Amino acid sequence: MPEPGRGAAHRRTGHPSADQPSAGRPSADRSAAGQPPSAPRHPGRDRYLDLLRSIALVRVVVYHLFGWAWLSVLFPSMGVMFALAGSLMARSLSRPAWSVIRGRVRRLLPPLWAFSAVALALMFAGGWNPAHDPDTGGGAWGVIDVLNYIVPVGAPPYPAHIGSESGLLEATWAEQGAGPLWYLRAYLWFVVASPVLLWAFRRVPWATLLAPLALTAVVGTGLVTIPGETGNAVTDFAVYGGCWVLGFAHHEGKLAEIPRYVAISCSALVMGFALWWASGHLGPEGWDMNDIPLADALWSFGFVVILLQYSPSWKELPGRLAKWDKLVTLSNNRAVTIYLWHNMLIMATVPILDQMYALPFMDSERAGAALDETYSLWMFVLVWPLIGLAIVAFGWIEDIAAKRAPRLWPNGAGRKREGRRGRG
Repeated sequence: MPEPGRGAAHRRTGHPSADQPSAGRPSADRSAAGQPPSAPRHPGRDRYLDLLRSIALVRVVVYHLFGWAWLSVLFPSMGVMFALAGSLMARSLSRPAWSVIRGRVRRLLPPLWAFSAVALALMFAGGWNPAHDPDTGGGAWGVIDVLNYIVPVGAPPYPAHIGSESGLLEATWAEQGAGPLWYLRAYLWFVVASPVLLWAFRRVPWATLLAPLALTAVVGTGLVTIPGETGNAVTDFAVYGGCWVLGFAHHEGKLAEIPRYVAISCSALVMGFALWWASGHLGPEGWDMNDIPLADALWSFGFVVILLQYSPSWKELPGRLAKWDKLVTLSNNRAVTIYLWHNMLIMATVPILDQMYALPFMDSERAGAALDETYSLWMFVLVWPLIGLAIVAFGWIEDIAAKRAPRLWPNGAGRKREGRRGRG
């Protein structure tokens, strides 16, 4: 099942969560739920989890730019990010469930609205009419589906082709730009389901943890086929549900109760089976786990177990990692913005780089060939400044959504200076 937008040109991306990472729930919460209290995790930001989120975001951008299938094996960003989000959700559910769901939705929607306003304006300016688009079904339902750009309970529609091949952007820019919004649908449904999932996990943890994998074996292998976007939504929920519930297990301390050698050994077996299954079900992109739902679910599950078993719960980045502290902080505070805009910005590098061919020293055939050979590398170099501009232009909306004072560049530098003055 290719992504984003289920198109063959792109793959699934990692989920950005800009919230605080998991910390311990008071033991009273577990006692009230009929569970024995376990040692709470230390409150505050966990820089190890922040680092994982930042790595996942970088991997997402690199993957969508270069399309290297092996990146889905090297670091399954989606599974990692769903696990982090699940851990955070379990922490938040110490408060009333409705207020938590409302807060999560409130944080998600305003950044989406900003992106949707730009994307829809460009689509409509390009002549797209959802009521007359055969690719989306058209009619009244085509118009109603546009509401998914406001509240992503389903897949937002977009034209398969818009503009012309000789235009400023390639004709599939709408699919590439709006395609990653599939994740927001999945995240929203996980958030809504979390109170029930956490209730079930606290009573039958193993059944709740393994049920998504069993569901993936049914709907992700062709044993049962659910057509259309409903099938995509169910498959997404099944494939990444295990990782979301692993986030619960991490927060509740259940993973820590399992001997490490047992957890690592079982994870290795699960991941080995994932590779075996993938080898017999390779998609058009070869070893791209995103095209093989069962392999993706199992590989992500085992990978996340290992990462969370070794979770060191850093209060600050150690050693040489400390030099990346500001970028890790910035990417976590602007994860939704980076995720929403990165694909559009990757495409925006093309018309900018094409201007280089008009430079005087590019007249020679050798210079043109050199640019052709390094074009993707220059796209990689250019996309990061563009992401920085998007952070400045749109990132502050995340602060408004979270009821914080808006900040243009929240890399934590100001907070550290204030901390030093306070200690002085």
